[in-house]
Amino acid sequence: MLTRYDEMLCHQVVSTFDHPATSAREWTERLWFSVHDTSGAFQLVSGFGYYPNRNVMDAFGLVAIEGKTLHAVRASRELRPGIDEIRVGPFAYEVIEPLRRVRCSLADNEHGLTYDLTFEGKMPPIEESPQYTRSRGRLMENIIRYLQLGRAGGRLNVEGMSYEIDGERYLAERDHSWGLRRESGIPESGVQMGELPQMFLFNLAAMQFEKWGACYQLREDLGTGYRYFSGGVAYPYEDGRERIELVNMEHDFEFQPNSRRMKEGRVTLFAADGSKMEVTMHPLSTVFPKCGGYFGFRGFTHGLWLGPSFIDGLRLDITNPDTVNEASFLDDVMCELRCGDDVGYGIVELVIPGSYPKYGF
Repeated sequence: MLTRYDEMLCHQVVSTFDHPATSAREWTERLWFSVHDTSGAFQLVSGFGYYPNRNVMDAFGLVAIEGKTLHAVRASRELRPGIDEIRVGPFAYEVIEPLRRVRCSLADNEHGLTYDLTFEGKMPPIEESPQYTRSRGRLMENIIRYLQLGRAGGRLNVEGMSYEIDGERYLAERDHSWGLRRESGIPESGVQMGELPQMFLFNLAAMQFEKWGACYQLREDLGTGYRYFSGGVAYPYEDGRERIELVNMEHDFEFQPNSRRMKEGRVTLFAADGSKMEVTMHPLSTVFPKCGGYFGFRGFTHGLWLGPSFIDGLRLDITNPDTVNEASFLDDVMCELRCGDDVGYGIVELVIPGSYPKYGF
């Protein structure tokens, strides 16, 4: 089937863009979009998932207000025939200027949350090295990602309250990833699956300061010795300097009592040019992407077939410890960041699902 993408001079295989080269059900293309103020009073996370081998596209929008309430809208649709439209019910995503400006919106719906936001990149995207994993001879993961730092502008309405989002006080981050993802959807039955490592740490950060920014991803499996690290330092477009690759990092995190949620963080980033950056992380607010379908929450899981058209909404009291325990796993923690005299803000993700002796788990 021809789509608008086939009009472009960008084919990579002898086929059309209506399906990928592989028939693996795990093939996923994902967009992630984050907007927050610098006080911790407002934080939004939205995302879209494209699953051509499941004939599904889904989307979610999550907004935390003053650390008290999390508003969620989740939607899913049959992918075909609208395979070249990033729209799911009232959700839409538009590329205005490639690698510079995108628009993310949630139109009127029955769940009391709407927004129309435009992201403007302040620095070039930071591309990660590919992530490739096999288990018992089976390919479990093969994905690539880029992240970008910037500002956002527009409007958001939630439960009758209206917020003007301006590019001075509201920062934004986004990523785009594609490939085989092991956590997408309900696991297959009747096959031997790879288990999560027993001693594992995952840490991702998107950090922006006035004159520079950095993104990285770290994975550690203490049981096998496997370690993945990729990242880079970027500078504003008007600065003119090229990206510097990050080659290593050290971390020292503190956790909330009886919890695996971050209380404070300190990381040292080592760059390819010999420089290093010591960054402290102080959480100001949190959004729980699990509520948007990461690993599944209350009937909604990424890539799960929910019929030709589906939408629902949630309103969660995130001052309730039981609710937080249910919703917490892959948390998007908005932090105040300090590196020397520089003060910045960004998103930190930290997950330790198994044992990790350094931190007493």
